[in-house]
Amino acid sequence: MMTGPLTVPLIEPGAELTAEELSRYARHLTLDQVGMTGQRRLKNARVLVIGAGGLGSPALQHLAAAGVGTLGIVDDDVVEVTNLQRQVIHGVDSLGARKVDSAAATVARINPLVTVERHAVRLDADNVIELVRNYDIVLDGADNFATRYLVSDACTLTSTPCVWGSILRFEGRVSVFCSGPSHDGVTYRDLHPDLPPPGSVPSCAAGGVIGSLPGTIGSLMSTEAVKLITGCGEPLYGRLLLHDGLSMTFRELRITIDTDAPPVTAVEDMVQVCTTDSHPTVSPEDLDARMRAGAVLVDVRDAWERDVVSIPGAVPLQLSALEEIGAAALPTALRSRDIIFHCKSGARSARALDAVAPHFARREENVAHLEGGILAWVRQVQPGSPTY
Repeated sequence: MMTGPLTVPLIEPGAELTAEELSRYARHLTLDQVGMTGQRRLKNARVLVIGAGGLGSPALQHLAAAGVGTLGIVDDDVVEVTNLQRQVIHGVDSLGARKVDSAAATVARINPLVTVERHAVRLDADNVIELVRNYDIVLDGADNFATRYLVSDACTLTSTPCVWGSILRFEGRVSVFCSGPSHDGVTYRDLHPDLPPPGSVPSCAAGGVIGSLPGTIGSLMSTEAVKLITGCGEPLYGRLLLHDGLSMTFRELRITIDTDAPPVTAVEDMVQVCTTDSHPTVSPEDLDARMRAGAVLVDVRDAWERDVVSIPGAVPLQLSALEEIGAAALPTALRSRDIIFHCKSGARSARALDAVAPHFARREENVAHLEGGILAWVRQVQPGSPTY
């Protein structure tokens, strides 16, 4: 058992268990590490889950089955068909529904004794503190850096433990953060003190994720939450658990407190900070006019993506070729034309811009990329087209 801020049960025991609860949680009651008192702690706990997506799906289901008394769900999105490959709390009958509603319905089917509080909002600097301070623990399953920093800072300012996880392709990571305003414990900012450059880390949408991986990582997150609530075991405080699904291995790294980091005194609007793009962009609404004026649209996505949906007139070109030999990968006829790169959401097209920048640095021709990628184009120009 580790020593530090997370050695004792986080939650006081709640009311005595009813006959129904005694039967439902019998397998917990036989565990010395949980038992009757631990189950009453779970019953009295309030856990906020950030995101009803890949990580939130298994975490919510396991926490509900475990008997956590109150689950808060934060998500402002709706269920889309591309979610169903990994977000197992939703089904075909939930397509188009708010994720908080779909998730709440599944929780109710699993355990009607659990109270669900729905927060169909996008977290920002104005609402994150108020949301976090109303819960005992936060499970951060966000899929973007802006939200992760927001949640971390809010947890620091409210001294709320945070169970964090992330996934990409076949790899996942889990840790537990717990600190106060004086920065007396490990936080997400100790793991990632600096924002990554825009586009340097692909999202699951751009990089992909094997459908079963969120189940593995989300389940580990729910186990950490149960340990914190009941005070059993050794939580992942100060430790980063790394999972490689391809080799089926787990390894662990230590996270140390950055004693030189400035204390967190307020939450910042990280959405603006994390999404700043220094590359020249073209809006989806202006794309057609730019193409009629002679600009060439270059699609750097994979072939299967173009089979799903494509912008008429786009020229396909492999991003790997651009990154290997730069502008020399462009057909000769395009090297003296205005070029607009595009991908799914903008990350890869920004990399394409970087690859050809030396060639266009001193030329009259303009090079830019499509703001928001083809997803934004579908949303703003061709609604109803397929997405992925």
